[in-house]
Formats: sequence, structure tokens, C-alpha cells
Amino acid sequence: MNCKRVAFVDKKLLDILVCPVSGAAVSLADGDTLARLNERVAAGDARYVDDSTVDTPLEAALITSDRSTAYRVDDGIPVMLPERGIDLPVRA
Repeated sequence: MNCKRVAFVDKKLLDILVCPVSGAAVSLADGDTLARLNERVAAGDARYVDDSTVDTPLEAALITSDRSTAYRVDDGIPVMLPERGIDLPVRA
């Protein structure tokens, strides 16, 4: 049986989490955003802010309100370390 894991982040936790660098609010990435981010991971183009390569696909992510940074969610636990922010490309 092939079960797809669904990431769950508690709503109360989402209400209080903010970007540890900018203080911007964060929200759970939608499916399209997550798919685009994982395409960048697969291509080797996704980078953490410390310039290391993101080498593992994301099961979920939190995106800052200004859409400049993503933070991975592993097993329902947001990884909100400043150096583990993932730079998002600026859209024109």
C-alpha cells in the first residue's frame, strides 16, 4: 500500500511562529509552492541561507509572508533555525 504522508503543523503553533531572522509571519506552503521548491531541490538549485545545498526533498515548508524564505517541516516539526532558511527566488 502506498500512503502519502501529509504534514501537519498545529494551528496554534502556526499562529505564534515567525521567521527567526526578520520576524515575518509564516504560513504553510501550498502544494504548488512545495512542488516548485522540490523541483529546485531535485535540480540542485535550492540553497540554505548559509549557501549549502538543500539535498533532501521537503515534505512540507513554512513560507515567510514576504515569500523570501522557506523553512522545512520534518515529521511535523518546523526547522526554524536561521541558517536553515531556504532562499526563495524573487518573482518579477
